[in-house]
Amino acid sequence: MANSGALINTIKAIRVPIDWHPHLPIFASEPVLSSVSDEYGWMGGVDDHGEIRCILPYTIIRKAILCMVRFRVETIPLRREHDSQQEKAFLNSAIELLRSLAVDMIIPASTNSLFQSYPDGAIAAPYGSYIIDLNQNEEALWNNVSSSHRRKIRLAIKAGVKIRSGLDHAESAYKLVRETFARSFLPFMKLEEFRRFVSGLGDFIRILIAEHQGVLQGCAVFPFSTYSSYFMYGGSIPEPQTGAMHLLHWEAIRMFKEMGSRFHNFAGARIDPEKGSKQEGINIFKERFGGCLHKGYLWKFSFHPIKFFLYSLAARFRSGGDIVDKERHKLNYSVAA
Repeated sequence: MANSGALINTIKAIRVPIDWHPHLPIFASEPVLSSVSDEYGWMGGVDDHGEIRCILPYTIIRKAILCMVRFRVETIPLRREHDSQQEKAFLNSAIELLRSLAVDMIIPASTNSLFQSYPDGAIAAPYGSYIIDLNQNEEALWNNVSSSHRRKIRLAIKAGVKIRSGLDHAESAYKLVRETFARSFLPFMKLEEFRRFVSGLGDFIRILIAEHQGVLQGCAVFPFSTYSSYFMYGGSIPEPQTGAMHLLHWEAIRMFKEMGSRFHNFAGARIDPEKGSKQEGINIFKERFGGCLHKGYLWKFSFHPIKFFLYSLAARFRSGGDIVDKERHKLNYSVAA
């Protein structure tokens, strides 16, 4: 077996052709990448034997004078022995490759992403995600759901809550998600952007809604492939019927298992949220469906200090800072190599 230290030192990031298939995360596919940016691609981590050990899809976003890279999914290992040290070596090389593209910064990845490591010089924050292994039978999945969640699911069924699936619910779902975000003073994409996102996913998206007596209670948007399904966006009315959202997520878990996804990812969880906070409540809701908390990092990187400062200022004005700004105090790290 090759010396692991030598291997780590020789992992190099290069641009590679996009070669997506359903056993990879849906966010790595060209239709999804092109739905959020006109500039995108894949970087591959190549070892000293010329073998691609990992891939990292990226998009480039241009707004006003800013040129920003954003990752839509974490580094995807193609070898089981790919560990956090190897990912760090790859990311350090990726920084130099992106620097050659004359971008200004890397902004935090979308919250479905979870890196094992982060490059030298990055500003990082701990982050996590609750992930359910769907390679279990339905009885085991049900038994892993907490008793309180099972009770609410039964109450919703008894009350006559109906779960429906279809892209014809896209605009209703969009409106409800936007209203839900607005109640927390958070921005959400424009309708045209949402339509482009949904269109880009093609057959690899499901939109579920919960109805009670003909009234919309809640919704959820799930991109998926056989690699994993993801709870990407969700919304509800201020006081939905008891258990409506619990039933919606349980039906999603059942559906994606039947469709052959290996995992169901709740796409984002803050680490050690403040007791009694909304973030803690969200974590509890996700955890009680029986998933395991996977921990990692989100991060950002500056190539152009002045423009990076302008981005950070705008993020603070818009929403009190980006996710890394809000969570970085939980990590003891050094920006030095």
